[in-house]
Amino acid sequence: MSGKLNGSVAIVTGASRGIGAEIAKVFAAEGAAVVAAARSTSESPGRLAGTLDETVAAINDAGGRAIAVATDLARPEQRERLVREAEREFGEVDILVNNAAVTYFTPVADFGSQQAELMFAIGVHAPLHLSRLVLPGMKARGRGWICNITSDVARHPRIPPSRWGAMGTSTVYGMCKAALERLSTGLAAEVYHSGIAVNALGPARVVPTPGTIFHGVTSAGDPRSESPDVMARAALALCSADPARMSGRIARSQDLLDEIDAETARAAADV
Repeated sequence: MSGKLNGSVAIVTGASRGIGAEIAKVFAAEGAAVVAAARSTSESPGRLAGTLDETVAAINDAGGRAIAVATDLARPEQRERLVREAEREFGEVDILVNNAAVTYFTPVADFGSQQAELMFAIGVHAPLHLSRLVLPGMKARGRGWICNITSDVARHPRIPPSRWGAMGTSTVYGMCKAALERLSTGLAAEVYHSGIAVNALGPARVVPTPGTIFHGVTSAGDPRSESPDVMARAALALCSADPARMSGRIARSQDLLDEIDAETARAAADV
């Protein structure tokens, strides 16, 4: 199988369902060898639909290459094992997609310390640690792509607040995503001259996934939503672009795709 990512090795976290599973499938269809990581497996499924085994089976049945590495991203030793397994099976990692997250929709006054620590461990510390683990190989080869999945909740709420902002249920989640965005832009500057792209990517609209549907954020068939495929195609664009041209972005999925389409049209018109 060949495509934009032919010969690349990609780790995708949170790949058991939703956006992560779709990114893993699209990357594999474009030729990447995919290492799918999450906690949910057929032997130990979560409460939401979707497992790593299902994602990997779909990729392999379609002619791609993928393995599942069950990983608790809150544990540093399991993050290290994830990268070792990827390198042992496919070689050094070219692409890292930090998609995994845990969310509690609880106001700050009611938030438990263990909940907050778990959210930061998976949503902030894991992307930082995994980036540190793959950067030496990327620097040695002079190429690499890191894509951190973010959300509009990273943006500051307006004051006086909207009804949603006044509820405060996304404050801690927003803190995690804001930290992830700052990691993305800061690391992009650090490694720019090493040929490595680092970007943050969020959906332009809410994405109906098992998680967002379960929490009542959206519903299946919501006309105001966007398909997980939009995020996957935008992630592919970021992880196949020239790092010198596209790094340090805090991008929104459809906006990015529209920008690329416009650039392609202008280039064709100039020929």
